[in-house]
Amino acid sequence: MSKYIAFLRAINVGGHTVKMDALRQLFESLGFSNVETFIASGNVIFEAKAGNAKSLEKKIETCLLEVLGYEVVTFIRTDAEVAEIAKYKPFPQSQLDAATALNIGFLTDSLDDSATQKLMSMQTEIDDFYIHEREIYWLCKKKQSESKISNVVIEKALGVKSTLRGVNTVKKLAEKYG
Repeated sequence: MSKYIAFLRAINVGGHTVKMDALRQLFESLGFSNVETFIASGNVIFEAKAGNAKSLEKKIETCLLEVLGYEVVTFIRTDAEVAEIAKYKPFPQSQLDAATALNIGFLTDSLDDSATQKLMSMQTEIDDFYIHEREIYWLCKKKQSESKISNVVIEKALGVKSTLRGVNTVKKLAEKYG
């Protein structure tokens, strides 16, 4: 059995509320074991027979659409991948120390050259980006409320689905499950 972490996009937004017990039961109904949730923002840890992450994502998305009645895009990483993502240093420590937030955007696939250029063109004196594999690292140098960047802005500009998590959440997941 392999350990996976599913990052669910928009599980509890727009008037929708899903209890974490119900979410765990949905994952168990799919045949996954040792299912846990981590904070109520759509992080689900589970074990499954080693397989293709894309097929697991599709299986989860299909179930959630059928049961909840709305699309919940799913981004799956192994526990080892989450550990690597958590310890990756995309910016110098001095920049990290001076910033107010570092967010990680999970993508289903790596960005192509065109999307990479679009993202980099969105850099400002407040926002800086770094791309590594299937993740975007977004450094916000001031209050995020001063930034024009959001998950919706990123998705619209790049034409890809994504979900954001704060680096502290990712680090806590890696410490607990990596």
